[in-house]
Amino acid sequence: QVQLVESGGGLVQAGGSLRLSCAASGRTFQKYAMGWFRQAPGKEREFVAAINWNRGSTLYADSVTGRFTVSRDSAKNTAYLQMNSLKPEDTAVYYCAADRAPFRLGISPRRGDYDYWGQGTQVTVSS
Repeated sequence: QVQLVESGGGLVQAGGSLRLSCAASGRTFQKYAMGWFRQAPGKEREFVAAINWNRGSTLYADSVTGRFTVSRDSAKNTAYLQMNSLKPEDTAVYYCAADRAPFRLGISPRRGDYDYWGQGTQVTVSS
């Protein structure tokens, strides 16, 4: 059974940092891009960042470029999202997700291209 489990969320003041982790099991995740999405209350789930299957490239939403860094450790089947200079508008539930296509060329920011999702971890940034 495929499982993605996020951790590392919490409450932080504006300007602070958090590091989210996503531990994957039940699949050879080295073959798949991993993405991070977030959903704030009353809003749609939106793309945040993703890293391709061979760690050769990354993609970021404009709102987090320069502040967030996505990475992965294939040996540990774990993806990470380092979040710096956090803002109150970053407050949301953060989800990691696995691409449905192995060895995809490029990186997709579309929710529909990800078929496995974690349960989410809450990130709250106070002003």
